[in-house]
Amino acid sequence: MKISCLHENLAKGLNIVGRAVASRSTLPVLGNVLLSTDSAGLKLSATNLEMGITCWIGAKVHEEGSTTLPAKTLIDLVGTLPKERIDLDLDVRTQTMKVACAEFTNEIKCIDSNDFPVLPSTDDKYDLEINVSNLREMIDQVVFVAATDDSRPVLTGVEVTIEKEKLTFAAADGFRLAVCSSSLSTADDTHIDVIIPARALAELARIIGDESDVVSITMPPSGGQIIFRVKDVELVCQLIEGTFPDYQQLLPDSYQTRVVMSTEKILAACRAAQIFARESSYAVTLSVKSGENPGEDRVDVSANSAETGSNESSIEASVDGDSIEMAFNVRYLTEVLRVIGTPDVALETNGEASPGVLRPVGRDDFVSVVMPMHVGR
Repeated sequence: MKISCLHENLAKGLNIVGRAVASRSTLPVLGNVLLSTDSAGLKLSATNLEMGITCWIGAKVHEEGSTTLPAKTLIDLVGTLPKERIDLDLDVRTQTMKVACAEFTNEIKCIDSNDFPVLPSTDDKYDLEINVSNLREMIDQVVFVAATDDSRPVLTGVEVTIEKEKLTFAAADGFRLAVCSSSLSTADDTHIDVIIPARALAELARIIGDESDVVSITMPPSGGQIIFRVKDVELVCQLIEGTFPDYQQLLPDSYQTRVVMSTEKILAACRAAQIFARESSYAVTLSVKSGENPGEDRVDVSANSAETGSNESSIEASVDGDSIEMAFNVRYLTEVLRVIGTPDVALETNGEASPGVLRPVGRDDFVSVVMPMHVGR
């Protein structure tokens, strides 16, 4: 194996696939990046057995071949090299890769590519192609809600459903729920209902970046996996087995109190309150006050800490219904307010012991439910 490539291309490719490298594994090869030549140039791959990423970069192939190199060593080394041409030359007998760039010459011990797990590929045959310009926004609106512990594996993922022309993402962790949807530019009879690990979708969002290109999706015949293709990058991940909770029953179709606020102002108030709520389980109180005259409606956000002190903010609002006082985990509020995406947000509830439902005003493609906290008074 002997190839030449630009420093910029190799660094970019390693930055993409490096996020799939296993941080801890009993298999040393999972800490490596697979380098192999093909008709497209140089292919870089990494996997932790749950998620794999493959990236193709332009390169001049002098001799074909493949091997795996320690990811951390290679990434750190490339980061120190000058931004010039990099020459890679593999000694197959000793499995040693010579990495030369300008006046720098390095040798890295490799592991034979036959030991690297085989990653499924789409072979340019896709089950579905979607062109959703706000796909990254949709992912950002739900992934933070997914559970981080494995006590209920299905809650560590995002339920992704595609039904005709509608794409829906849903995530929940037992304390909150987020659901977003979007219309697809093309409609067919394809039906998909799977649970994708939240981490894999977060990586897909990073890969997409600000691009609005077509995202191709395929599910290998063997089942249990899904593959996303964006330009010269493929992401494959294991699907989570199980049944996602029926979240529709958590979305009330009516409310006793609805309050509309400036998203920016309520977010700022929650961020300030969070500073004082750290020692009290992040509990903050929202006091919704319906004024007797127009323009007198307010929402007071307050937090108290025996160690730190207290905080209170009062913001203008438009209240429909009764005055009410509710307590929520302020981290949950700030996280959802950051992704609302509209100037105003509506908070709906049926009582202080009922969930709070947050919706962007003027859009019906996103909803989040946050369970209340019970604070002793």
